[in-house]
Amino acid sequence: MHHLITFLSHSSDETEALTFSLALLVCWNIERMAGLAVNYTKLKHAFLNAQFILTGLIPQFVTGYFFVKAIRWTTMHNFGILHHLPYVQHPVILFLMSFVFLDLGEYIYHVIMHKVDRLWMFHAVHHCDHIVDVSTTLREHPCENLIRNLFTIIWIFFSGALFWTVFLRQLIQIFSNLLAHMNYRLPEKLDSIIGLVFITPNLHQVHHHYQRPNTDSNYGDVLSIWDRLFGTFNRVPYKDIVFGVDTYMDQQANSKYLSLLKLPFGKIHKRKLPVQLTENEIN
Repeated sequence: MHHLITFLSHSSDETEALTFSLALLVCWNIERMAGLAVNYTKLKHAFLNAQFILTGLIPQFVTGYFFVKAIRWTTMHNFGILHHLPYVQHPVILFLMSFVFLDLGEYIYHVIMHKVDRLWMFHAVHHCDHIVDVSTTLREHPCENLIRNLFTIIWIFFSGALFWTVFLRQLIQIFSNLLAHMNYRLPEKLDSIIGLVFITPNLHQVHHHYQRPNTDSNYGDVLSIWDRLFGTFNRVPYKDIVFGVDTYMDQQANSKYLSLLKLPFGKIHKRKLPVQLTENEIN
């Protein structure tokens, strides 16, 4: 255990990038072999979403410095909730407590991005993808990338999480997020078991439905327990799911990189509870 903690404590961005690349490759091939039958050009769709990696590098670089500083300061001063909980001397218990606390932070962040109108505009870039597959994971506006990282730094600061626990959780989060966005469905019986604790593709597809209240459900990052605890858990048959956002159903505009970058700075379109769209609006 000591050697694992030492390795994680000295791991770099390159390790995380390699993990992400390998996980992406695995999920991509699972989609190719067993994905849902959807009529779209997979490479073209992936190329659009992959462009957000480039614009995401700047906020990642800017916030990375403060991320490390925050963890070093809290560790040096024993600051944060996790430093004052019982049994945290045991590394397994420390990691589990850190994991749960950090996952709660991701849930809260996600809810905020949906409930605050201007923040939702940034998050809508991710949601207005009309085909949800593993590449949708990459589709994040650079400003949301910055907002998310700043929120994470603040949450880590008050939690007092150690670097190795944060890093290990991020590795798990990479796999979880890629799996959740896969163009794939688990068998319903298996999903009903795994979904008791974890977010699955079946559950996250409900979150990507174009209309509220389904869009405002299944906010969980890795764990689904927060949705169950706070009343935001939901299941919808796949045949009833339409991907996208009801106020941004223009597929042509949503397939242009520059249009997506500009989207959050336009007029705020208030979302209402279900109003059935016509077939032309959906297509």
